[in-house]
Amino acid sequence: MDILIKSFNRPFYLDRCLTSIYTFVSGDFNIKILDDGTPKKYLDKIEARFPQIEILKSAAYEEKTEAIKENLKKGTEINGFQIPINLWIEAAQNASDYFIIIEDDVWFTKDVDLNQLSQDCLKFDIHLLKLGWLGNFGDDEYLHIKPLTDQIDATLPHKLFLSNEKVMNAFFKNHFKFYTLLYKLGLVDNRTREKYWALNSILMGLYKKEYWLEIWKGMNGKVDEKRQLINSSVFYKKNRKNPNFISRLKNEAMKTTFQSSATNSYHEYGYDFDVNLFNHLINEAWFKGDFDSSENFPNDFTLSYFEEFIGDKISVEEFRKWVAEFKNQYQNLGADVN
Repeated sequence: MDILIKSFNRPFYLDRCLTSIYTFVSGDFNIKILDDGTPKKYLDKIEARFPQIEILKSAAYEEKTEAIKENLKKGTEINGFQIPINLWIEAAQNASDYFIIIEDDVWFTKDVDLNQLSQDCLKFDIHLLKLGWLGNFGDDEYLHIKPLTDQIDATLPHKLFLSNEKVMNAFFKNHFKFYTLLYKLGLVDNRTREKYWALNSILMGLYKKEYWLEIWKGMNGKVDEKRQLINSSVFYKKNRKNPNFISRLKNEAMKTTFQSSATNSYHEYGYDFDVNLFNHLINEAWFKGDFDSSENFPNDFTLSYFEEFIGDKISVEEFRKWVAEFKNQYQNLGADVN
């Protein structure tokens, strides 16, 4: 099975991710890093530490590494909305029939046997097996949960409005005021669309190839989450007689961070905190061997540990405010941020 890891300029987290794989994951697997601009010296160290991996670079790799240099010199913002979708799609097209696709800031926390999971996915025709879900059980009332094996539960979504692509476009994008009308009739609310994330996993999914490729159709160079949910709901409608289509591990086997981001683009909260500078400082400490990528494992790094390395370059108070806002954003969506 292929494990695809989307990566950008946080080798200290990538190191943690890879270490966790070789600690907890068993079976036959290949690891491919899909990198979009991590400076060469960091990738060289990653490759030296993990010689089994393969690193694939995006078409914009050189442009992105240059953007990192310019950011450090002049403060020029790095465009975090420009993402290497073509690299991801090509890697998925060339991947095993079932593959795991994750990001550099997630890590395994429990034993996972990929040979067994692969057999189970084939046997039960699972299209998405969730390895983690941010501790969010809030939408379980909208799922029919059925044990499949001693490790896997099927999670059959119900109470989801499903139709063809044209209608689902109107539903998610409020064409012709369709969603507004449903809202006025009391048939939907402000959280209704969020329930469709039962059909997708950005960070921690083991996918059947055809389903992942279907979800990512029509992205046009940037992540369009509404388009993903439209694609997944239309495909799911065609396969809704399959009660095991979406499944999950009985116990989450992965965690992620709520204390760092690849760029400022998605988490600008108005504080005097520069994510890019933060990443640079931690990257350099990691590169020099001063920063331990396994500190506080299997939980995230402690804030106090990060603070040891940002010195007088970043305000600790502003950093803490930024992290609190980041955590609050996801806690409001039901995630366990601790």
